Amino acid sequence: MKRRTFASLTLFPLLLAACGGGEPGPSNPPDVVPPQEHAEALAAMRRAATFMSEEVAYEGGYVWSYLPDLSRSWGEMEAKRTMLWVQPPGTPSMGHLYLDAYHATGDELYYKAAEAVTLALIEAQHESGGWNYIYDFAGEESLEDWYDTIGKNGWRLEEFQHYYGNATFDDAGTAVASQLLLRMYLEKKDERFREPLYKAIGFVTESQYDGGGWPQRFPLMGKDGKPDYTSLITFNDDVAGENIKFLIMCRLALGESQLLGNIERAMDSFVALQQPAPQPGWGLQFTPEGKPSGARTYEPEALTTHTTANNIQQLLNFYSLTGDEKYIARVPEALDWLEKVALPPELIESFPDRTHPTYIEIGTDEALYVHRRGSNVVNGEYYFDKDPGKPIGHYGQARKLDVPAMRARYEELTAMSPDALTAGSPLAIEGPVELPRYFSLREVKLDDLFAGRTMTTTPVTEEEAQKVVSELDAEGYWPTKITMITNPYMGPGSAAPYLEDTYAMTHVGDRNDTSPYDPTKAPATYPAEEPPTGISVESFIKNMGVLIAHVAPVK
Repeated sequence: MKRRTFASLTLFPLLLAACGGGEPGPSNPPDVVPPQEHAEALAAMRRAATFMSEEVAYEGGYVWSYLPDLSRSWGEMEAKRTMLWVQPPGTPSMGHLYLDAYHATGDELYYKAAEAVTLALIEAQHESGGWNYIYDFAGEESLEDWYDTIGKNGWRLEEFQHYYGNATFDDAGTAVASQLLLRMYLEKKDERFREPLYKAIGFVTESQYDGGGWPQRFPLMGKDGKPDYTSLITFNDDVAGENIKFLIMCRLALGESQLLGNIERAMDSFVALQQPAPQPGWGLQFTPEGKPSGARTYEPEALTTHTTANNIQQLLNFYSLTGDEKYIARVPEALDWLEKVALPPELIESFPDRTHPTYIEIGTDEALYVHRRGSNVVNGEYYFDKDPGKPIGHYGQARKLDVPAMRARYEELTAMSPDALTAGSPLAIEGPVELPRYFSLREVKLDDLFAGRTMTTTPVTEEEAQKVVSELDAEGYWPTKITMITNPYMGPGSAAPYLEDTYAMTHVGDRNDTSPYDPTKAPATYPAEEPPTGISVESFIKNMGVLIAHVAPVK
C-alpha cells in the first residue's frame, strides 16, 4: 500500500529551502527563469503536466493509476472515473508536485494545475475540516454505491467495507491535503484557500483528545452508530506525528502561536502511552485508559515493534525540539526491549530481510502471527496464534528495524549541549517564517523546519534527465506497468465454507474479492496474466521530480 511517501527521490545539493526569519511572501519570485540549456527538460515537463491536468484529472482530482483509455482506474481499490483519491500518492500529492514545478520554473501553467487540484480538494473537504480517503464528484449516492459494492467486497481492506460519512487521519491523506492548502494560501494569499485551511486546522485541534492523542476518524462514529476502533487513540501510520508536523508548520508560517499548547500535549501523549516495564513499547491504538487495543481483525491487541521504533524516533525529535529530557527518559528501555524481542535466528530465513516480528503478545513478549482462512469477505476470517507458518501476505508479519542506528542517534543527541541541540527549533521561532520550497521531492521532516537548515539532494545528471525525457511517450505520459489491479465487482462471494488454504497468503481471494493484487503474484486459481501498461500518478511524480531537480535554479 502507498502510505506516506510521494516519490522516492534522494535529496540533491541544491539549496531547496531554509526556514528563517522575515515575513513570508510568495514562495516563488515571479522573475525565476530556469537556464535555457534545460529547454528540452522544460518542454517535457510542460507536455506531461498538460496531459495529466487536461486529460487524466477529473474535475482537478486524481486517483493512483489508469488504463491508457481511462476505462478503469485505481486508488487503493478500483475507483469510479468520477472519484478522486486523497491518500498519497493521490490528489494532494499531485498538487504539491505542481506547486514544486512552479517554484522551479516560474511557469504559471503549474500554478494553475496546483490551483485546480486545491479547488478539487476543497470540494472534497468534509464539513468537519478533514478528508475521507476518497471523494466522488457524482455525489453521495454514487459514493455509497461504491462502498456497497467494491468497498464492501474488498476482503483485506476493512477500512473500505463501511461508509462512515466522516473524515480520517489514516494514511496521511488529511495531513498532506492540509499541507497543500497551507502552501497554496501562502503562495499568493488567495482568500479562496484561507477558510478551508483554517477549517483543516480546526479539524486537527477539535479532534484532539485531552490527553494529546487523536482518533483515527472524526467526528467520532462507528458502524451502525456504535463506537469502534476508529475512535481509539491512534499511532498507526504516524497519525500523531503527522498532526504535530502540520501544526508546527502552521505555527511557523501563519504565526499561530496558540497551537503550541496542542503540539505540547500531543508530544506528551507519546510519553504517557509508553507501556510500563517489562514491556516499554507501544501498540497501534490505545483505549482512553491507555491500554493497547486491537483494530481491524488482522490487527490483534498487542504491542507492535514498528510502531515502537517510530515512536522512539519521534521522542528523539521532540527532545531535539525542546531539550526536555522527559521525552528520552525511557528511550533506552524501549531500545533494550526491541533488542530482546527480535526474531530468533531460526526464523530469519522465514522472514528474509526482516529483524522483528510485527506483533508482540502483552504479558509474554512472544510473537503473534496473523493468518486467514476462506476465500472472500463473506466466508473468510482472520485469526492469530504463535505459529509463524503461512502468515498473511498483505500486512507484514515481520519488520526491518535498525535498532543500532536508533541507539546511535540517541547517544548523539544526548551528547550535545542544550544550546546546540535546540538551536533553531521551530517551537522557539517567532513566526511567520517561510516553509521549505519543495514538498514532493521527499517528505518534509521536522528537522527541515529548524531555522537555518536546508534541504539538499544529490545532483541529477544530464544523462539521467535525458533518460526521463526520452521515456515520455507521444501522448504525454510515462508508460508504466500497473502492478496492482483488481477483479471487477461481481457481487458478493459465496458464504459456503472454503476449506483449502489457497488464499492464506495471497493479496486477493477468489474472483469475488475486489482487493488489489499484483497479477504476477496472483493465486494459483487465477489464469496467468501480465500487468497492464498504463498511467501512474506515482511515476509521474517521480519523473517530474527528477526534472525539477535538474532544472531548479540554485538559490
